Amino acid sequence: MVVLGLVAVLTLITTRDVGQLQWIGLLALASVPAVVAPRHRVLGPLGRLAEVVIVGLAASDVAAEAQIKGTLGNGLGAEAVLPYLAVPLTVAALYRRTREVLALLGVAAATLLFAGAVTESEGELLITDAGYLLVCAQWLILAGIGITAAGTLQRVLQARGESNKPQPYAEATRLLTQLRSVARQLPGATLDPGGIAEHLLEDLRTVAPADRAAVLTASGGGRLVVLAQSGADRVDWETTLDADSAIADAWASQQPQTAHRSQARSHRRGDVSALVVPLVAGVRTVGLVTVEADVANAYPPAVVATVTALTGPAALRLEAALLFDEVRSLATNEERQRLAREIHDGVAQELVMVGYGIDNALATLPEDAKETSEELRSLRAEVTRVITELRLSLFELRSEVDRHGGLAAAIAEYARQVGASAGLRVHYTLDESTARLPAATEAELLRIAQEAITNARKHAGASNLWVSCAVDPPYAQIEVSDDGQGIADQRPDGRYGLAIMAERAERIRGRLEIRPRNPSGTTVAVVLGTSPRRDSVRDSVTAPEGE
Repeated sequence: MVVLGLVAVLTLITTRDVGQLQWIGLLALASVPAVVAPRHRVLGPLGRLAEVVIVGLAASDVAAEAQIKGTLGNGLGAEAVLPYLAVPLTVAALYRRTREVLALLGVAAATLLFAGAVTESEGELLITDAGYLLVCAQWLILAGIGITAAGTLQRVLQARGESNKPQPYAEATRLLTQLRSVARQLPGATLDPGGIAEHLLEDLRTVAPADRAAVLTASGGGRLVVLAQSGADRVDWETTLDADSAIADAWASQQPQTAHRSQARSHRRGDVSALVVPLVAGVRTVGLVTVEADVANAYPPAVVATVTALTGPAALRLEAALLFDEVRSLATNEERQRLAREIHDGVAQELVMVGYGIDNALATLPEDAKETSEELRSLRAEVTRVITELRLSLFELRSEVDRHGGLAAAIAEYARQVGASAGLRVHYTLDESTARLPAATEAELLRIAQEAITNARKHAGASNLWVSCAVDPPYAQIEVSDDGQGIADQRPDGRYGLAIMAERAERIRGRLEIRPRNPSGTTVAVVLGTSPRRDSVRDSVTAPEGE
């Protein structure tokens, strides 16, 4: 439908005759069988055949009309309609109907020649016009190249599919089916790792004294991340697995560990009792529970046994939630990549071809066609704008948090790319510790930042963008500010993005703040956890000048 609409616009610009849109109506009618039943053995081929015939007839008629009115000479007006020829031919090629493709290509060539032989332009048959024949030949060659590429792609994909053994996919299907059944039977959001961790800490309060407590899990890179904590606004836990700590010992030994010192990196002196219990599911350690009390000998063997009995079933629940979270993240990332590929190889390429067609039309316009030239330039500018939007959308879909680069680097790279394309000066303030947030949390924070930056670019009319990122797990704060319109003055279609950001923030138990910026503009911030009380100043990276 996008190609059909663009062909209609080009036809109207080329001929300046609304009556020529009858061909577009006929094309839309002819495409119904191919759209409704593209794989049908009769309806699909008939619909595509009708499309090819109508394109051939329309091309000659539009070329003659354009030549008579002097908008485009030498049969070049056919270029307004011929791009649609790629649609039925490519569809047939993707369905691997080689004979149908060759038949359609032959019918297209015959129809163009026949129509040119019976269509008169300024008293002469159009087929005698060398420009018309050249245009037809060019588009038939382009269509042939396109269907050849589509056929090659199909064969490559089939070869890859046949080279893979079906057993892993069958096993994956069986396991995913079981997971879906189990997930439907579970009450509420019980496959949320953070929710399970918080529930476990609440249960621990009833069986063991705790001034501070946390549930930790692995994040890669030899560190643990905090899933949930209680009893204090923030604790700077020692999450490095190669450190000399009860946390590292419990992870390595899969046995409960007690200590007479705090497991935090910085803690006031005094009597402290610490208990670290590994969460073991089968033979795999999926996390740790750390509890501390500001008294001596708070965890005798009886208390340790009670806590261990409580954490046993929780370990299995947490493992299931972590696995489900990982599968969901992988599926989401794969879907984002698939969408990016489809957009890039589909509508983006078609729009680029339309842009080239407009450029060719502009290059061949006579000097006295000033009005048509302005209309074509306006259309070319709009096509360029849409292509730019698509490219930014593709970059957003493909953006992910690198486990080595970090959240701040991913946000800064996105802001730099958007700022460069939109002419915004971007100012960065990046402050990220070496500890990491859970991967799912980092992904949600990145998407919130992307949506805030996109809103500022699209709807605020800003000149400057300020992006700050402070990460010190379990605390994080991402802030995006602009100097454009206030939030109340922005276009209503930006409200949907605000709702999405709020949903994402709620999913990771964060809070979204939207407030006006003085003297103008808007600030969007997402805050996770409680800001740490720092004893030292951490290095920060500030870029006052946009890249």
